[in-house]
Amino acid sequence: MDYALEIDDTETTVPGGTALLLLHPSIGETDRIDTNFLRRDTDSFLVVSTRTTAREVEQKLEHYEVDESDAEILDTISVDRGYSRRGSDHLHYVSAPDDLDGVVSNVDAFLARHDGKRRVSVDSLTEMAYYADVDTVHDATGELLNVLADNDAVGLFHLSKEVHDEATLDRFRELFDGVIDLTDDGEATVTLS
Repeated sequence: MDYALEIDDTETTVPGGTALLLLHPSIGETDRIDTNFLRRDTDSFLVVSTRTTAREVEQKLEHYEVDESDAEILDTISVDRGYSRRGSDHLHYVSAPDDLDGVVSNVDAFLARHDGKRRVSVDSLTEMAYYADVDTVHDATGELLNVLADNDAVGLFHLSKEVHDEATLDRFRELFDGVIDLTDDGEATVTLS
């Protein structure tokens, strides 16, 4: 199964199992890239949010006019911060961004619940590494990529260029099928392997 990929001037298709790394200098332009990835050619999608609450994710989807009827959200920060939360069919929670086993199992469960074209966005690997460490997050990312491949789904994973050194960025680049490199002025370059 192929998925349409439209990022700025790049329009192509990628096969199921493709995972893309979004390298960004700040979070300013990532919402645009993320929502463009989620809204096209999909039957259902999951947003794994490590930076913002489920409510903030819902506001982002609404602002960018993404159809929320196809959305599920995995909120990894509300429990850790002591915010009130109420799970539902489309809202799920784990204890903190470093509950990587919980993240992997929730992604796996989402893909098992849904048929058709499925997309997963992980925002962000950098935030997970704040709570855990780079090596553990690197290993968990490999697990997530295997889950996507096993289920013919596609994924977009955020990683900040401002926080990690070049060696760390290279380690993560090697895991992915393609890289979206976002510049300070908001231009995106897509490189697919």
